[in-house]
Amino acid sequence: MHRRLALAAACSALCLFATAAQANDWPAAKPITWVVPFAAGGSTDVVARAVGQELSMAIKQAVVVDNRPGAGGTIGVQAVARAPADGYTLIGGTISTHAINTGLYKKLPYDPVKDFEPVTLIAYVPNVLMVNSALGVNTVQELVEWIRKNPEKASYASSGAGTSTHLTGAQMSELIKVPMQHIAYKGSPQALQDVAAGNVPFLFDQLTAGLPLVKAGKLKFLAVTTKTRSPLAPDVPTTAEAGFPGLDLVSWQAVYAPKGTPRDVVNRLNAEMVKALKTPELKNKLETQFGMDVVGSTPAELAAITAADIARLGALVRKTGASAE
Repeated sequence: MHRRLALAAACSALCLFATAAQANDWPAAKPITWVVPFAAGGSTDVVARAVGQELSMAIKQAVVVDNRPGAGGTIGVQAVARAPADGYTLIGGTISTHAINTGLYKKLPYDPVKDFEPVTLIAYVPNVLMVNSALGVNTVQELVEWIRKNPEKASYASSGAGTSTHLTGAQMSELIKVPMQHIAYKGSPQALQDVAAGNVPFLFDQLTAGLPLVKAGKLKFLAVTTKTRSPLAPDVPTTAEAGFPGLDLVSWQAVYAPKGTPRDVVNRLNAEMVKALKTPELKNKLETQFGMDVVGSTPAELAAITAADIARLGALVRKTGASAE
């Protein structure tokens, strides 16, 4: 009996030693894969490439961005949930993948809390209501009147089922009491292009994503979902100013690692990313070029935000009747 206990204790000690050694050796001479569960060009992709470049320089190892879009981000997130918990695979998580999806899918192929280690909340990202310029509307109220007069044409695009852009559209439908068809795309660029082409009348998306098409005269900004106006579009009113204070969903961008990733590795990742986000160059790039509100949280703060939004947005999903299936 004593021999078996001694062997068990020795095995436990070896396992702990191996984990500690693994954490102390990180990063070894191998690249880190940062999975983006959406198409290239969207906010999650922008964050991964910008922050990933800074992380790569700090730890002196390559950070490779791997876009795996589809199914509202669930394909990429599920892949990371099943990846080795060794600090060499990260997921660019969002309010959609780690909060909204829990209410939209009956059987989500991952658990946003149990399957991941929070690393840091990178930034908040406001949504903006955009319409095709040829639609002939210039305000949110005019769009609502158009929808009520043309219910058979009332549809909106989104960057994917389960994204904040999907849920904001569902929220609008519920507020104005008019059913609207949701048309999901595999990413923000595809959704924006189809609205610009006139195939879908409007959508909610990140302000900077639509800015080039607005400047080209193909889209119009009607309102931002934040409490204050964006410095990138000071003439665009908030949804509250436009008479729709209930349209206030703001997305966020974060980073998670697979559950069980050594705490020392998670803390090192957090420290390097938060340090990078405080540099004037990166902070200015994310704020002025992409309209983000840069944060840089602790893992515990991100865990609390994730849990709170799962509860809050689960209630919103039930209220709007939104579904990804």
